Amino acid sequence: MKSLNLLISFAKYALSFVIAIGLWEAYARFGGLNELFLPRPSKIGAKLYNMFFETGMIYWHFYVTMAQMAIGFTYGIIIGNTLAVLAAFNESFRRYIAPYAVVFNVTPGIAVLPLIIAWFGFGWESKIALATLVCFFPPFINTLTGLLKKDDAAVELFQTLGASKYQFFWKQQLPNALPEIFAGLKLAITTALLGTIVAQFGSATEGVGILMQRFAFSLDMAGSFASLVTMALMGLMVFTIAEVMDRRIVFWRDAKGLERVSKKRSKKIA
Repeated sequence: MKSLNLLISFAKYALSFVIAIGLWEAYARFGGLNELFLPRPSKIGAKLYNMFFETGMIYWHFYVTMAQMAIGFTYGIIIGNTLAVLAAFNESFRRYIAPYAVVFNVTPGIAVLPLIIAWFGFGWESKIALATLVCFFPPFINTLTGLLKKDDAAVELFQTLGASKYQFFWKQQLPNALPEIFAGLKLAITTALLGTIVAQFGSATEGVGILMQRFAFSLDMAGSFASLVTMALMGLMVFTIAEVMDRRIVFWRDAKGLERVSKKRSKKIA
């Protein structure tokens, strides 16, 4: 019954998507749209097929964008989480570091891009730097929020057992903060991708961002939209990876996760 409901739900989404694309295609074919601004779906699909299967031109740009995003994301979460842990343990540090973190967060990445290019050059470094800058704040604020959550019963229990601050941190404070930490990571991984693409718009010779820009400059709007679809797929892919990691690691938040882990542990005991 559950599988049938999932199948019906999927069929409804698929049908609505097909209807929307069909109406768009029909409207464009009968001259309702200027294809210089909005090409019909069949042309975008043909361009995607060409980029992925005929010429394979997208793969190197795809790799470059993902690699730059991954490095920037890694730096961002290291910086954000390290600052969050320090701020959680030291109230004075938290009071002084938080305003600077907010300033960096509210400053638009596109506004500091010229400075980043001047500092780091036109290569990978500027893309990684902007990705790091725009993605460090979600891990910082979410991790800090999670670590500052208080469970009075747990605090009393650990104090009764004579646990040290570090034992309390590793055994209770950090596991208790994991849902917020992963929420920050899911935000950070998508903003890192956005930061990388914005940096590629500013200065690049490779990457999906510059590929889209080249198509737009040559008035190949089907290619430009195909690059946009590729970016959307990249964002969906990285978010799905983060979501899967969240469900695997923070398994106790839903009944299915608890059941899965308990079955594995039962097999090990048996």
